[in-house]
Amino acid sequence: MTVKIHEQFKLNGHQYSSEELKEVAYSLIKEGADFEQEIGDFLLDWLSADSELTIRTSGSTGIPKGIGLKKRHMVNSARVTGEYFGLEAGDRVLLCLSTRYIAGKMMLVRAMTLGLDLDFVAPSSRPLDGVNKSYKFCAMVPLQLESSINKLNQIHTLIVGGATVSAQLLKLIANSNTKIFETYGMTETITHVAVRPLNHYDPKSNHEAFEILPDITISQDDRKCLVINAPNISDDPVITNDIVELISEKKFLWQGRFDNVINSGGIKLIPEQIEQKLSSLIPSRFFISALSDIKLGQKLILVVEGDKIEGLQEIISKADLEKFELPKEIFYVSAFKNTTNGKIIREKSLSLIKS
Repeated sequence: MTVKIHEQFKLNGHQYSSEELKEVAYSLIKEGADFEQEIGDFLLDWLSADSELTIRTSGSTGIPKGIGLKKRHMVNSARVTGEYFGLEAGDRVLLCLSTRYIAGKMMLVRAMTLGLDLDFVAPSSRPLDGVNKSYKFCAMVPLQLESSINKLNQIHTLIVGGATVSAQLLKLIANSNTKIFETYGMTETITHVAVRPLNHYDPKSNHEAFEILPDITISQDDRKCLVINAPNISDDPVITNDIVELISEKKFLWQGRFDNVINSGGIKLIPEQIEQKLSSLIPSRFFISALSDIKLGQKLILVVEGDKIEGLQEIISKADLEKFELPKEIFYVSAFKNTTNGKIIREKSLSLIKS
């Protein structure tokens, strides 16, 4: 499939034909920094005659793997995002994510498809340092958002994904003029298929719920996990491992991962729900997990990153937890294992307390 580059597309302020863009890609691969080489590699893949690309998953919920995605589906995804967020040809957007994974790649696809004026910077934890322009649209991970609080006035609309947005971060962005949305999606769905506002929401609405984008329908399987039917971006329904509560045909509440469910003494516990209740009380990063237990089968535990927090057990007792949701033990590790976008890799981090 030969893709068409929108005539108004710009890369770092310069307009290129398809052939010129290939030369730019070769130059980035030959002379650029590591992140620029990745951009060059993707540009060449995108401009090739192949109709399908292999995209690597982040590995936060399993072993990283390659997934085949059709270019026409990626173009459709870009158009839906543009429609939903009101992106128009000529709008300036910023790429500050790694193009090793789908979220960064799709920023390039949106720009080339919609005719956006795209600038790219190194995918660091402080992406707006040294950046003085204003942008209509940008995508970040929570770590980048947290370090960019004082410069958010440079961005009109920001989408955040890749990891959970903490309660502390939500407070920091509550009064920001930037419209900030959390996204729901994965490589298989070509980034986000649903969004929810983190600020600038209607107080009468259920702003905890994700709203699906146009031309998508949702349902549940017998595990209560989300099933996504989006023929414009996937030939087959995408069966997820995300436990959800359906609010309507267009909205759902995300509850947690089926893979993470803990069976403690016959009671099924969803770690993410417990973590949500604790999120405003524990200043460090943490997660809920389990260890094998002769009596309970699985024993609920709390794993905290960093130094020991004095009085943490008492702090937890003040949370709105049921008796069976209280951790039986608390463990500390110096640093969690993370994906490149900052999401905790639970299994690898859990193994640190056993070593």
